Amino acid sequence: MITSVISIALFIGCVNSVQVTIEEGIVEGVEVNNHYGSPYHSFRGIPYAEPPLGDLRFKAPQPFKPWTGVRQAKEYGSVCFHYNLFIVPYPPPMGSEDCLFINVHSPNVTSQELYPVMVWIHGGGFISGSGDEYEPHFLIRKGVILVTFNYRLEVLGFLSLGTEDAPGNAGMKDQVLAMRWVKKNIRKFGGDPDNITIFGESAGGASVSYHLISPMTKGLFKRAITQSGTANSWWPNTYRARERGIQLAREMGSNATDIKDMYEFLKIQPVEAFVKSRIVVTYTQATKESPNVYFGIVSEENIAGNEVFFQGDVYDTMRNGIHEGVDVINGYTEDEGTLYIATGTNIPRIFEQANQFYEFFVPEPLTLHVPLVEQTKIGKDMKDKYMKGAIVSRGNVDDLLKYFAFENFVYGALSWQKFVAKNNNNNKIYLYKFTCKTEMNLAINASAEAAALFPHRILVGHADDLPYFFPFGEDLVDMNSETFQIIDRATTLWTNFAKYGNPTPDNSLGITWSPYSLESEDYLDLGNVLAVGKTPEQEELKYWEDLFNEYYPHVVPLNNAHHLMTSRFNVYAFSVIIGLYSTIHLF
Repeated sequence: MITSVISIALFIGCVNSVQVTIEEGIVEGVEVNNHYGSPYHSFRGIPYAEPPLGDLRFKAPQPFKPWTGVRQAKEYGSVCFHYNLFIVPYPPPMGSEDCLFINVHSPNVTSQELYPVMVWIHGGGFISGSGDEYEPHFLIRKGVILVTFNYRLEVLGFLSLGTEDAPGNAGMKDQVLAMRWVKKNIRKFGGDPDNITIFGESAGGASVSYHLISPMTKGLFKRAITQSGTANSWWPNTYRARERGIQLAREMGSNATDIKDMYEFLKIQPVEAFVKSRIVVTYTQATKESPNVYFGIVSEENIAGNEVFFQGDVYDTMRNGIHEGVDVINGYTEDEGTLYIATGTNIPRIFEQANQFYEFFVPEPLTLHVPLVEQTKIGKDMKDKYMKGAIVSRGNVDDLLKYFAFENFVYGALSWQKFVAKNNNNNKIYLYKFTCKTEMNLAINASAEAAALFPHRILVGHADDLPYFFPFGEDLVDMNSETFQIIDRATTLWTNFAKYGNPTPDNSLGITWSPYSLESEDYLDLGNVLAVGKTPEQEELKYWEDLFNEYYPHVVPLNNAHHLMTSRFNVYAFSVIIGLYSTIHLF
């Protein structure tokens, strides 16, 4: 995700008001001129949930109550309190707890023919971002409605104490309530409630992946697109969530020994106190230089009155298949590993750790399930594979990025594809790799230090796909340029899928993108020129599958011994657990 400053030129003529009556009341939006196409109707800052304040902090959202009169929907609402992970050095935190707003951009609310609906879930590591940053100008010209929204982030969205007061997954339940709002109201904006596609990138992609298996979301959407994020990657999932919440309370100054008292303490803390809450519970998290996600999705307890977003083991759940009949596009970018050097990490320290400790090259899931002595062997083998015995330095940082990419995104995407293909519930699934290279690729520039490592190469980094779907920055794209042709092709693929369930229903793009299967392994190279072929990274994928088969077969999609929760080591002591929990009465 990239912070956006949308050009004023896109909004010239934003003067005509338009009203729509939804279930909660009347909203008044505005007609907006679009440099890239026809004017459209925009409704911004509509509340979809009551402000999650006081007793609602950390809990599931409550639907917003109806109002009387006309509610203005011409300006975006407050964003959820966060700091921007993607501007280095980090700017001051911004936002509000009263932030659960939704935005609807429709080609024409009075259209007699209903439009397909695309609901965007923003990324940002469950740490930063908002729906307001993603404008509709590229997508809406293809005849779809774009919906964006905010959801709670970091501690406020993902604290879990395993209690009625803080069961976990509040941010995901915000997303669910937003989708329910869309299902209920979108017809009034000219949208088809029976033709909804959810899509998202990074944490948004992982969110979409979870919505495909959550009992709360069945029937709320017809199709889904996961960009650079899946539920089976390690980073969306919170390890030892309750202990993490307890440690948070302690570090903020609570001396309570009762979990209820800890909740009462956390409930009254100022919102600013929760930003950048780096709570670690393993040795690896405490020592490895990495932009980890510390509060994310959890398996919830059975608690009276709590609607569960997710419960159980994500791999077992995927083995039962995703929601029946939902078609999916899934994929990743060519240089996903850029995220791990362009978001405020200490690059010299990364090089130092990579050279001093073999354990630096141990994939995160194995740090939790394999003894340290075995981790040393794994790390040495992994380092030899990627670095080929060389010292990690500026000269071979590309090789290090390949490791980061596979550990954090690519293995998750490719194995997710296999999980779903093997346990198909009447789902068409498509696989892509995003390789477009133009002046739009600027994700690495979030850090000048990181950008200096690649003076002569255009990277296709994590989030570099976003500018081809949403306009970022102040400069307009020349509609006669090759760059705009690439934007047009990318948005055509995505909107064709939203309309028809097929990204290439005709020959207009010059290729036929076929669904993936275990036998065919079809995929699309979504680059400056579109090309189809067989799944890339096969040799690398086999290396990782063999590694996990030996040490942690539960995470491998085609392993027949998947019922084994761990490898031959049983459940190890999960690296070194940090924290003294023995004095806490966990009830």
